[in-house]
Amino acid sequence: MPETTPTGTKGQKTREEILRLALELACTTGLEGMSIGALATVAGMSKSGLYAHFSSKEDLQCAVIDAAKERFINAVLIPAFQAPRGIPRIEQLCRLWTMWEDEKSKAGCSLMAAATDFDDRPGPVHDKVAAMIDEIINTFSRAAEIAVEEGQFSADLDTRRFGYEAWGILLARQQLRRLLNAQDADSLAVASYTALIDRSRTTE
Repeated sequence: MPETTPTGTKGQKTREEILRLALELACTTGLEGMSIGALATVAGMSKSGLYAHFSSKEDLQCAVIDAAKERFINAVLIPAFQAPRGIPRIEQLCRLWTMWEDEKSKAGCSLMAAATDFDDRPGPVHDKVAAMIDEIINTFSRAAEIAVEEGQFSADLDTRRFGYEAWGILLARQQLRRLLNAQDADSLAVASYTALIDRSRTTE
């Protein structure tokens, strides 16, 4: 089995294309259910060709999570934190998250699938998934803290709980939309976020 990863622009582009396809495949099969053989077939490569880029299935899974994180940062965090501090930033986070979860690259869907696959399975993949979800929750919590600092949210707001509830809404929307094919998943999510923000506002 090759132990070196192809270098140079061609090798990097091939790796990026493999990860793009892996994100899409994981959305259907789950990260754990995604086999090297199936991915090689989709990528039009041999298994040995795939192993030239990833030393093991676990290595591939970790790379998929890293790719999802990179897309999350570029598509959600960076543009969201360009919005004004406080409530406008939180509203932008909510809007961009739903767009990211629905995007063609399937990064958000792959993360959700990985969270289910590895929630009770210790190891490097579990740790990467847990760290990313914790980062998302903390991002909402920190945005709420800023809203408190700006005088837009109540000073006694439990910002950790705010992040928890925001994440819960994301999960509910994802399951209603994908599992139940509920046509009102988006409107329910918007109403839930609006209610969460409204009850967090300062009463002064």
